[in-house]
Amino acid sequence: MTSLPYHGLRLLAVHAHPDDESSKGAATSAKYASLGARVLIASMTGGEAGDILNPALLQSPKASRDIAGLRREEMATAAAALGAEHVWVGHVDSGLPDGDFENQTPPGCFYRVPDEVAMLPLVHIIRTFRPQVVTTYDELGGYPHPDHIKNHAVTMAAVAAAADEAVHPELGEAWQVQKVYYNQDLSAKKWITIHEKMTEAGLESPFAEHLEDFKKRDKQRSNWLSTRIACAEFFGARDRALLSHATQIDPEGGFFSASRKAARTYWPTEEFELAVDRTGRDPLIPGVDFQEDDLFASVTFDDGRRVPDAGMLPDTPDTEKAAADPATDPESATADAATMSESDSHA
Repeated sequence: MTSLPYHGLRLLAVHAHPDDESSKGAATSAKYASLGARVLIASMTGGEAGDILNPALLQSPKASRDIAGLRREEMATAAAALGAEHVWVGHVDSGLPDGDFENQTPPGCFYRVPDEVAMLPLVHIIRTFRPQVVTTYDELGGYPHPDHIKNHAVTMAAVAAAADEAVHPELGEAWQVQKVYYNQDLSAKKWITIHEKMTEAGLESPFAEHLEDFKKRDKQRSNWLSTRIACAEFFGARDRALLSHATQIDPEGGFFSASRKAARTYWPTEEFELAVDRTGRDPLIPGVDFQEDDLFASVTFDDGRRVPDAGMLPDTPDTEKAAADPATDPESATADAATMSESDSHA
């Protein structure tokens, strides 16, 4: 029996809270898992400070009594929907203060732990799991949440430390990650383009009121969409995973119905920014978008085989049809996950 093409390859997706893994790069995770790669989701915090964002659960005794325990159950369901493995890194959710993160986040929370201490469990995870590819957030966190900003700093510190045999040898044998990517699902480029295409098609865009925020975010940081993964056939799995986080997702709110379906049609891919490349190939051209179609392009297997520079993802179904047609994605009509609104309101 021929093994799946990505058997032997490993992807570590590092996220700040449970539910982030389902709103950022989730369809990509599901796609690689289906092709034989091991995909491990590492949740930096337990989401303990998160509010109950689904009105249907506001009166739930379990949600109000033990939100941390309930979010653990939700995370297990979401990981299963993606075909991924999961590990808790063990930090405490910092919450989402209105003002200065340095002074308004509580003592002992993830944001307040020094990077060199916060990275230690992740160094152990990297050295044990031995991923060729790691995904995280950019230095602004993708959006201004203290745990997302911290997630970037700690992940990058852990990747560097894990490769140095002189650093904390008690945490395992040194391991060199070959590629690091930033999730860019929330890039201003993406959502402005979707808005423009919906407007051109004569559709009412739910993103109009967010345009100024997008433009402001784009001025803060020019995101490089170096890599896009055609994964529309896994949007159903992505949405099931996100809806598993019932405390955080209101299936009756957010960007839904025709608007969400149109967004899926006009942008049926997930994007990443190449941050570290130690594959030895010719470097990509900085700032030029969409140069790669495979996160594992050019990486080396444990046995010395090398993934082609062009990657090896198989041909996918017609992406627009797969994203929008209920026959190919039966969840699309009902599982309209509020990716951006959920992310910007998460605590």
